Amino acid sequence: MTDKKEINAGILIIGNEVLSGRTKDVNTSTLATWLSSLGIKVNEVRVIPDIEKTIIDTVNELRKKYTYIFTTGGIGPTHDDITAESISKAFGIEYNFHKEAFKILESYYKPGEFNEGRQKMAKMPVTSNLILNPTSGAPGFYVENVFCLPGVPSILKSMIGGLENILVGGDPILSSTINLRTVESEIAKSLTEVQNNNIDVDIGSYPFFKAGKLGVSIVLRSTDQNKIDKCNSEILKFVSEKKIEIVERD
Repeated sequence: MTDKKEINAGILIIGNEVLSGRTKDVNTSTLATWLSSLGIKVNEVRVIPDIEKTIIDTVNELRKKYTYIFTTGGIGPTHDDITAESISKAFGIEYNFHKEAFKILESYYKPGEFNEGRQKMAKMPVTSNLILNPTSGAPGFYVENVFCLPGVPSILKSMIGGLENILVGGDPILSSTINLRTVESEIAKSLTEVQNNNIDVDIGSYPFFKAGKLGVSIVLRSTDQNKIDKCNSEILKFVSEKKIEIVERD
């Protein structure tokens, strides 16, 4: 039996405000957690400025590398929101008013409120498919395997659920966590040996600080629960031999 092909993704965070530190990027975490639950592994995240050529070049590079690309930011009503036009150019599709998007926004706003700035949010690749927005009306869109979402975290979060019947996922990625009262240097050699014995399990170690004491969380991730269990028991064996305390975390 052959292994199921890995379904993967790249995330492209677009916006000068993220690069300058004015805006904190929480969308990567939201998207990566959601995609992981669908069995889609995020292989790369990039943060790029609002520069047309950079957006076009990066989208064209990543869409060939990964099953899906998700962009966030740059699809609002202001002059520096250039993602939609850049995506149109990346695919060689006309950038203009999307008839369906225009109708949605026209009916969303009260008469007289659908001004020129807001109308800009209906401009996108004219043949793109819409990603409906239950929070603020303005839809996102996708062309082939590139999905364009807004940068506002709460709005993005409300929109991604609607994509679950469009995306083809892999096997769900399972995880297990062991929290230890130790430091990484104390377990590094043993953990490397376990990783070498279990190449199909992704093992991560993450220091934490609680109640004035250091600890390490070991997180195991795989699509196969049996492989996680085997890995788990090998880790618990060396933990017991080294007399390392296992702790609970909130």
